[in-house]
Amino acid sequence: MTTSSTAPSVSSVAAYAAPAANAPLEKISVPRRPVGEHDVLIEIKYAGICHSDIHQVRDGWGEGIYPMVPGHEIAGVVTETGPGVSKYAVGDRVGVGCFVDSCRECEACLAGQEQHCAKGMTGTYNALDKNGEPTYGGYSTHLVVDENYAVRIPDGLSLDVAAPLLCAGITLYSPLNHWKAGPGKKVAILGLGGLGHMGVKIAHALGAEVTVLSQTLSKKEDGLKLGADHFYATSDPKTFEELAGSFDLIVSTVSAPLDMDAYLALLKVGGAFVNVGAPEEPNSLNMFSLIGGNKTLAGSMIGGIAETQEMLDFCARHGLGAEIELIAADRINEAYERVLASDVRYRFVIDAATI
Repeated sequence: MTTSSTAPSVSSVAAYAAPAANAPLEKISVPRRPVGEHDVLIEIKYAGICHSDIHQVRDGWGEGIYPMVPGHEIAGVVTETGPGVSKYAVGDRVGVGCFVDSCRECEACLAGQEQHCAKGMTGTYNALDKNGEPTYGGYSTHLVVDENYAVRIPDGLSLDVAAPLLCAGITLYSPLNHWKAGPGKKVAILGLGGLGHMGVKIAHALGAEVTVLSQTLSKKEDGLKLGADHFYATSDPKTFEELAGSFDLIVSTVSAPLDMDAYLALLKVGGAFVNVGAPEEPNSLNMFSLIGGNKTLAGSMIGGIAETQEMLDFCARHGLGAEIELIAADRINEAYERVLASDVRYRFVIDAATI
């Protein structure tokens, strides 16, 4: 496979970056490495805004690397390939998720669990690559990535609604797949936001009986349209009485501390409560809430490259894309405030043509 002669390599690209912790994002230029032997150059078409972008921009998960170009929900088109590339050709529709490299040698990497690389995966942004250079994410016009860390976006998915699947989609698909959500299983999705709405869609498509647990009933109509069978408000104490011992699986997308004892009581014997939301504050629970009923408290972090491709293919077969609000890049700061106010249904996506 040869390097494209119609789309020369780029050495710097336009991007939106936070110059410092808690600073508004602004337009800058950032470097991109030359296209190497196994690299592809992607012209980014769309980039989703994930709540984790806000956590990292604002140092919520530890000290960040600035200037920081967020974005790990990336959908675009290959415009150049390195001479050793075999997976993709110029014109292919591809996506990049939360990481762009790993050691490729450890037990996790060899098992297709690159996100759990023993030496640490290389994040798509706010990380240092193997050369010690900072990575810059998808709020930009182009990205260079090793072909093995890109995934193919099926033709059945529009790129704008596919972009959020690279984080939100795989974040929910992986635990639902691992804990075998499907016919005969009662699954609750806790929180109906950017993550949760994809959890409802995917759990429904897998054949599970799906319940949404949300703070209020304000999104009930949406939840039922997305595929939920039931919808309950967690602000109502009667919810916890009525649903005690109901669920085989609860997937929590909430990024705030919870009353874990109350939620564990909603599980059946042998049920699992899986966290995919990552609160900045620690949580606590009474261990008897786990011991009684042989219950499992677990976490799940995105998915490996192979499972991400599996998720995209599944979503294409079932016609599942994210519910999005498309914005221009100059509205990113406004979008951040709206995400924090839960004022989006259900994922902001940046049109990279406006960067």
